[in-house]
Amino acid sequence: MFDPGMPYRCSPQVALRPEPFGALAYHYGTRRLTFLKSPVLVAAVRALHEHPDVHTALCAAGVPAAEYTAHLGALAGLAATGTIEPR
Repeated sequence: MFDPGMPYRCSPQVALRPEPFGALAYHYGTRRLTFLKSPVLVAAVRALHEHPDVHTALCAAGVPAAEYTAHLGALAGLAATGTIEPR
């Protein structure tokens, strides 16, 4: 269960490749390829390990207030697929 009040990180089994639209995330364990369709979402994923919780990481990445809920939903999806994981 994804809890944005907890600390997360990008899985060590995931490689992020920058793209003009955001990034491609490849999980070496599951061989799953995921499209991160926003540069701000990519910044948030990369910043997760530096912050005490997801909310702080989203703020640090500059996620606009109007997009906050959508980014939380995207991160919940990434947690469900193992792209990000609890620390």
